[in-house]
Amino acid sequence: MRCPFCGHDDTQVKDSRPTEDNAAIRRRRYCPACGSRFTTFERVQLRELTVLKSNGDKVPFDRDKLIRSLHIALRKRPVEEERIERIANGIQRRLETLGENEIPTKVIGEMVMDNLADLDPVAYVRFASVYRNFREAKDFEDFIGNLGGQDD
Repeated sequence: MRCPFCGHDDTQVKDSRPTEDNAAIRRRRYCPACGSRFTTFERVQLRELTVLKSNGDKVPFDRDKLIRSLHIALRKRPVEEERIERIANGIQRRLETLGENEIPTKVIGEMVMDNLADLDPVAYVRFASVYRNFREAKDFEDFIGNLGGQDD
């Protein structure tokens, strides 16, 4: 593994352990060239996923982008980082087991919405406001009004 600090090609693994949900291996690494330490994660990837955007573009699935989106929706909310990782892992596993290599953004967005609805109502509304492209206060009112009609 290449050192992210100096680019040296031969780093050493100092410690390996599974993550708490056993979905990945966390490795602490050391670079003998510059002395830096860093962490890598090794995850199972069942298939190469491509995201089919609404404008027709195709881009590789980016798990980090999914996590960034969750972080934005959950900003300043009482949700542990481990919970965000579990949600991202669950969504990625569901996408990989769909049997399709090309996944429309709508499918991913709905999976995120489902998870946020169960996790945190504020994050759910935040994500929905971007995902559903709310343009005015009435859009929020309508959406929140519909939340009251859902079964708990």
